[in-house]
Amino acid sequence: MRSRPLLLGTLATVLAASGFGVLGPVARLAYDLGVQPLAFVVWRASFGLIAIVLIVAVQARRGLAIQNPLRLPGPDLAGLIVVAASGLALNIATFVAFDLTTVALVLLAFYTYPAMVAVVEVGLGHERLDGHRLIALGLALGGMILVVAGGIDPQAGGPPFNPIGVGLGLFGAVSQMLFVTVSRNRFRSISSEQAMGWILLVVVAASIPIAAGLGQALDVPLREPRALGLAALAGILGAGVPSVLFLIGIRAIGGTRAGILMLIEPLVGVALAAIVLHEALRPIQVLGGAGILAAALALQRGPAAAGPEPIVVAAAEQA
Repeated sequence: MRSRPLLLGTLATVLAASGFGVLGPVARLAYDLGVQPLAFVVWRASFGLIAIVLIVAVQARRGLAIQNPLRLPGPDLAGLIVVAASGLALNIATFVAFDLTTVALVLLAFYTYPAMVAVVEVGLGHERLDGHRLIALGLALGGMILVVAGGIDPQAGGPPFNPIGVGLGLFGAVSQMLFVTVSRNRFRSISSEQAMGWILLVVVAASIPIAAGLGQALDVPLREPRALGLAALAGILGAGVPSVLFLIGIRAIGGTRAGILMLIEPLVGVALAAIVLHEALRPIQVLGGAGILAAALALQRGPAAAGPEPIVVAAAEQA
C-alpha cells in the first residue's frame, strides 16, 4: 500500500518542521541570556547528539546493530560526508547571517530551498513536478513569504539590510538542498537515527573549534541554568528528534514533498513567537499560514512518491 508510506512520511515531516520551528524563539531567548550564535550551534548540536545516542542505545539493546559508516559502500560514504558537510555549512551560514541582517530577510532567502529541491529532483529524474506538486509549491512559497515578510516592522531597530547576510541565507538554502537531495537515495542501509547521529557528531566536532577560534564563549550555559535549559530544549526538540524525522520523511515521500511540507516550520515559529515572545500575529501572516496548510492538503491529493523501501516505512512506524 502506497498510502501508508505517504501518511507516515508526511506525519514525520510535519513533526520535524514543528520541531525546527521551535528553534527561532528559543534561540532568541538564549541570545538574550548572553549565548552567542555559534556557541548556540555547538550546544544545540551537542544535546541533539546526546538524544540520538540514547535512542540508538535503546535500539541496540533491542538487537539493532550499530553500523560503522566507514564500511559503507563508497558512494554511500561519500553521500554521508556531503550531507554532514551540508549540515555544518547550513548551521554556520544561517546563524552568522542572523547577526548581519534581519532574521526575516535571512528566512526569505533560506526558504527558497524547496524550489531548488524541486528543480534538482525533476532534473535528475527522481520526481515528476505534476499539477498537485506545482500548485502546492506555489501555495507554500507564497504563504511563507506572507508569514515571514508580514513580521517585518520597518520602525523596529535591528541590523540593516546586508547583502552578505542575504547571500549567506541563500548559501544555507543551497546547503539544505544538498542535504535533501543526497540523503534521499544514499546511505539507505544505515538507519535514519544512526545517520543523523554521525552527521551531528561532525557538526559538533567542527563547530567547537570554529566558535572558539572566533572568540565566542562556550561556557555561558554552564554559568546560566536558564541558558542550559534552552540549549537542551533546542537540541532535543530543535535538532535531534526533528532531524531524524526529517530524514525519515525525505526517504519516505521524496525531496520535493518533504521540502514543501517543511515550509510549515516558519508558520510554527511565528505562532510560537506570538505566544512566548508576545509578538503580534498580523492578519497577513494568518493568510500566509492558510496558504501553507492548503499546500500540505494539496500534496495529499497527488500521487505518492515512487518506491519507498520497506525499511523506510518500518523506521517511520518506530518513530
